[in-house]
Amino acid sequence: MNPFEGSVSSRLEETEEADSRCRWARFSSWLECVCVVTFDLELGQALELVYPQDVKLTEKEKTSICYLSFPDSYSGCLGDTQFSFRMRQSVGRRGSRDGDVYNRDAPVTLQKEVSHFFGYVYFRQVKDVSVKRGYFQKSLVLLSRLPYTALFHSLLQIIAPEYFEKLEPCLETVCNEIDQWPKPVPGMTLNLPVMGVILQIRIPSKSDKPGGSPIRNTAKENLLPAPTVLPTIHELDLFKCFQSMLIHLQMLWELVLLGEPLIIIAPSPTVSSETVLALVSSICPLKFCCDFRPYFTIHDSEFREYTTRTQAPPSVVLGVTNPFFIKTFQSWPHIIRLGELKMAGDLPKQVKVKKLVKLKTLDTKPGIYSAYKTFVHKDKILIKRLLKGIQRKRPSEVQSAILRRHLLELTQSFIIPLERYMASLMPLQRSVTAWKTPPQIRPFNQDEFMATLDHSGPQLTSMLKGDWMGLYRKFFRSPNFDGWYRQRHKEMSQKLECLHLEVICDADLMGWTKDKSEVEIVDVVLKLREKMTKARQQQLQVRDGVMDKLETFIESIISSLPEDLQTLLNTE
Repeated sequence: MNPFEGSVSSRLEETEEADSRCRWARFSSWLECVCVVTFDLELGQALELVYPQDVKLTEKEKTSICYLSFPDSYSGCLGDTQFSFRMRQSVGRRGSRDGDVYNRDAPVTLQKEVSHFFGYVYFRQVKDVSVKRGYFQKSLVLLSRLPYTALFHSLLQIIAPEYFEKLEPCLETVCNEIDQWPKPVPGMTLNLPVMGVILQIRIPSKSDKPGGSPIRNTAKENLLPAPTVLPTIHELDLFKCFQSMLIHLQMLWELVLLGEPLIIIAPSPTVSSETVLALVSSICPLKFCCDFRPYFTIHDSEFREYTTRTQAPPSVVLGVTNPFFIKTFQSWPHIIRLGELKMAGDLPKQVKVKKLVKLKTLDTKPGIYSAYKTFVHKDKILIKRLLKGIQRKRPSEVQSAILRRHLLELTQSFIIPLERYMASLMPLQRSVTAWKTPPQIRPFNQDEFMATLDHSGPQLTSMLKGDWMGLYRKFFRSPNFDGWYRQRHKEMSQKLECLHLEVICDADLMGWTKDKSEVEIVDVVLKLREKMTKARQQQLQVRDGVMDKLETFIESIISSLPEDLQTLLNTE
């Protein structure tokens, strides 16, 4: 046996994989792959096609995609159905590096997922006498790390009907077109051609003002055909999602903010996934740092993990359609049972909050089954405004805009005092000096923060009364606080690093070396190189010219040292 055979073949595989990644570099910045899932009489749901063909999915991932891409039998979905899912990726999978650049400039709520995939599904079920089962059942699935719900479902509406008619050649053409798209860059307006249509979108940036204006057509070129402008790539119709729960909006917002375990039992995967995604987005611009599954089935690999009764329910929002879950999740503290929308006169019938003990049978009536009491009072003026809007037949997108603005202001009123206090923990700029390690960010002291609320709490920006302090205390124990704090601390640490590099750059570096020993000078060169390498790896946004000036300084210093040290430092 050739001892080098294994290593050679593994290197060849790595080379082929690199070539493939290069070939589909632009495609992979948008999508992981496109899948087709069909129903086989012997195998059940089966993966019929994955494109690009050299995409490597694990068996566990393939199984998850198959089960999550079909509505379960309780949904009775005839015709075309669109919904979304989110699944955990297999351990050990490598993510793409361009995600770091994108995530640096994207809002935290729109960053690429590191350990999960989103699945965007277009499912068709129609009668077909030529099929043994009597029905044509197939799903076209877009798998992506990007939470671009509106964009990818719009894309599916263009691709899927054509694919179901023309099959694989059509899919190959679409993938090749997507591979010609520019990469998603936060802040950019892009034109994306696909199947004779041009979709014009704007990728939001973290520097955007929250709740700012949607896309404006800024393209100067005369595009033919004229582009279809998508006003958003990610936002849902919030009003449609919440219209049967408007009077409980404050309760829903608090449950999501606090990362409470929450089950949505819906009549279809569409309602399930849209409701879960709407709930998760309700605390925007704060990132929801718990797990969430827009559509979850009993076949999911995490089913046992979430249904164990030996420990408290995890912080997760699950969307399901199988009534079996009512029995399975009886120990969970918050369960929302949704039915088909019913009207009370010209207003949508509002579900009631009910006691959990009433949640016993599979035909449980719609309602919010929870003993939760809100810390802050509901906004009755908002509810009246929305209900009056229904009577006046105000368009759903306007109602959604009112709702989104309210939730944004509510979240900002809650977060601004935390941001203000966090900023006070940052060392003063004058305390950052060239020849000392930067001072530490002061630790977050919850009692110290609570003491600031009397004069700079949410009451400055919100009219809502209630126990805001109690809400903060509970928030401190949630994954959402932990995620927010870690992100802010990381940003502040990077800001300190930038400041330190800029202060070093502005110092008289050559003057400092005059009375220093060779050992001290070598030590400074090595430390400075290490800082600069770290800054490049983290893509720190240092002032223009700083890195170039420091490189020149290092070169000048090294050239002034004895030859043996020059050789040593130049090989570092």
